Amino acid sequence: MADLDDTPLPWSTRLWFAFVCFFRVLLDPQFAARAWRARAALPPAEAAGPPAQLDRAREGGAPPLPEPERAAEPEEKAPAAAPPAAPAVGSALQLLSLLQREGRLVDFLEQDIASFSDADIGAAARMVHEGCRKALLGHAKLAPVRREEEGAKVTLEAGYNPAEVKLIGNVSGSAPYRGVLRHRGWRADELSLPTPIAGHDASIIAPAEVEL
Repeated sequence: MADLDDTPLPWSTRLWFAFVCFFRVLLDPQFAARAWRARAALPPAEAAGPPAQLDRAREGGAPPLPEPERAAEPEEKAPAAAPPAAPAVGSALQLLSLLQREGRLVDFLEQDIASFSDADIGAAARMVHEGCRKALLGHAKLAPVRREEEGAKVTLEAGYNPAEVKLIGNVSGSAPYRGVLRHRGWRADELSLPTPIAGHDASIIAPAEVEL
């Protein structure tokens, strides 16, 4: 098998790929199930071995009588692992509905664009970007994870949070790591979604439209 090219992808490509993967998990139940099973596939815990027997020191005298055999105690079985809790998708579906309403994001992602020209795709992407940005800024407060400008040299000391910083490129050795900031990351400081009305079906991302 040929070696995979691990050259860092540009920001625009990563953004597009992240959108595709994120919304495929939401819109494709089979893909989501496979991803969830892969996440939950953890190696079983090893059963603890029997306790070590203690040696008893005996003083001189007649040889001790053999101790009666003890009935083997039943081996304690580790409790069965609880099934993973189903992820809460209500807020994610609500946010997806907002992105569809303002920017027609689902329509754009579900459209087969292979036959469209680059100019047509660019014009559609501009409209989707404008609408989705409006929805995002209206309901979420975002902040960069790192304050440095992209391209700046940074040092990651031991104990850095791997959830906040992902190492890419030639990763080897241990902290401190010194490298170049390729993407500042994003953190959601606030998320304000409309309160759904009673009986609202969150799975309906966009209702069908019938013109009379």
